[in-house]
Amino acid sequence: MWLIELTFVERGLKKRNRLGCMKPMYVQSPENTLSSLVHGMRLFDGIEFDIRLTSDNQVVIHHDRTVSVDPHRLSGRSPHVEDWTLEELQEFGFCSFEQLLEHSEIQSSVCEEGKVLVVETKRPSLKVKRSGGLFARKKHDLHMGKTMHHAEQLLEQYGIPIDSIVHYAFHSRMDMATKYGDVKGPWSSLRPNIRPFGGRRTHRTLALPEFVSNSFNRLKKKHQKNGSPMMPCAIEYLVPPANRIPIGKTVGLHGKQLETLTKQRQGFPVYLWPVKPHQEHSVLNAGLSALTDYSDPELTWLPSGHPRWQQPATLPLDKAQQLLLNETDEDNHQSVLSELKKDVCPWNEADVSRRRELLSYWKTKWNWQPSIDDMINYSMASKSMPWEFVRMIGHRGSGKTQRPVLRTYSLS
Repeated sequence: MWLIELTFVERGLKKRNRLGCMKPMYVQSPENTLSSLVHGMRLFDGIEFDIRLTSDNQVVIHHDRTVSVDPHRLSGRSPHVEDWTLEELQEFGFCSFEQLLEHSEIQSSVCEEGKVLVVETKRPSLKVKRSGGLFARKKHDLHMGKTMHHAEQLLEQYGIPIDSIVHYAFHSRMDMATKYGDVKGPWSSLRPNIRPFGGRRTHRTLALPEFVSNSFNRLKKKHQKNGSPMMPCAIEYLVPPANRIPIGKTVGLHGKQLETLTKQRQGFPVYLWPVKPHQEHSVLNAGLSALTDYSDPELTWLPSGHPRWQQPATLPLDKAQQLLLNETDEDNHQSVLSELKKDVCPWNEADVSRRRELLSYWKTKWNWQPSIDDMINYSMASKSMPWEFVRMIGHRGSGKTQRPVLRTYSLS
């Protein structure tokens, strides 16, 4: 009998699986597709994804400025997403925002379990005619506002609580965009700002001055001034050597730098991106939420030497349970995880007494500012959880994938 070995390469990690094994290997769905988004929502406390406005003013879930398929499939047409209709993009296999919201698992996860949707609105390429070019700031604001407005119309249509989502974008004038779009939901902004042109090197070069001049504390104050419910933050602000670049006090995930971070943050919610498995435990332990590209259900033991708890918000651990998890060794972690998953009461099923116990533990540990009563009242009124909650968020659903996102394969 021939022994056939399949080798998959995902984000630089080689995984091998032999045909005939009892346990199939996890294969990640392409980013921002419906299967990827549903899997991420099932595994974590919420999902993050990107939206764009199509040529027929519909909302499609798509990250890149250009349609991410093999170039020959474009048939010589414009490569830019905004020049295609929703139906045409769906024929390639891309997911509409409406498809996501009408999915039963997404609806129950958000409306019943309190999971969240982190929605990044994308600006069109400057080569798209209706973008107005580089200096048409009002056109940029109007386009962003229109995209968010159409998204909120769908949220209302499908009964998604407005406090269960947050809008954000690499757009320096989000205040104007949300005003033009009459946006009702909470919003934030991504900093340093990334321009809608050029590649990775250009983006980083142009973003560097803003990164240098804005310390973590200064960035936090800007978000608070804007009334944002949370602060999206690049991981570079907290890990060496990049965390020493911004002018101001250095913050980090360990020792005195962590003490400085906790003191400066004062419990203000921070969502870090992108968080790798070896950083995950330290990020969550610091009271920060993590956007992850790693959605393999079999990843239960982290490279840092800790078991992985995938839903710290929706399946919250009290102090004793967290201590038990932290003290578990690799040999026993699977049985401990199984027992905890049986014993832990989901947040949406917890009574007021249990909620008070959890909130008191977290408020003390991470210096949260809102009162326990205020957070309980918010949770009951909004049908969601306060943004202070530490969450695991699936980046682009189940994680970023290679380009083009939707590929065609021929067997020969």
